[in-house]
Amino acid sequence: MTVHMSGKVFGVELADELRGIVREPAALFFSIIMPVGFFALFVSLFGKFSAGGVSAGTTMIATFGAFGVISVVLLNPGIGVASDRERGWLRAKQVSAVPISVTLAAKVVAALPYAAGVLVAMTATAAVTGSLTAPLPALLRVLAVLVVGALPFALLSLAIGFQVGAGAAAAVLNAILIPASVLSGLWMPLEIMPAFFGDVARFLPTYHLSELARAQLTGGPVLTHVLVLLGFALVAAVLAAVSYRHARS
Repeated sequence: MTVHMSGKVFGVELADELRGIVREPAALFFSIIMPVGFFALFVSLFGKFSAGGVSAGTTMIATFGAFGVISVVLLNPGIGVASDRERGWLRAKQVSAVPISVTLAAKVVAALPYAAGVLVAMTATAAVTGSLTAPLPALLRVLAVLVVGALPFALLSLAIGFQVGAGAAAAVLNAILIPASVLSGLWMPLEIMPAFFGDVARFLPTYHLSELARAQLTGGPVLTHVLVLLGFALVAAVLAAVSYRHARS
């Protein structure tokens, strides 16, 4: 298949996946509506408080934003793959002229516009409530860090989707998402949580993604967070590859 033809096929697959996300009620609610709703609630209550010259509402764009983008890219590809496997569609793709890599890439890429949309909605909510204090360049850096940094979570999502059915995939992925979000301080600051939360958080990629995003607002260190996320990306890629081979057997 030529590069031009692959590009056209990818475009068709991507358009189908973009429509498919909003057709899945559970994924739509848990990955898009719920994070924005949580953010609107918390930013209206605490957004105008300030620490270190940055309002809480602005900081929440990094922490709740991490929760939002992870929700989108963790839930949607995995549930989609699991659903395709149950319907036999994925097996049909494997024997069709469309490379399976194109189909899987479309599932991952399709989640990114929705992830960016979640961040834009949160930023707009912070602006409406009067708690947005960061300049536009810093906000754009936060958006870029969160969208790119969430890609390894899409690989983990695929790994799980290749192993279980659609219903089980939703349960397993939410069982990963919610505890990791709480332990990483994505909903409530770790400073007001029990001390062991902070000890556990340092081993979680969710924490390092939110801290890398916060560093774009506060000027904090980034190297450790980048290295952890790169290591997580490698592990997630290996898991996805192994799970895919298992699903084909």
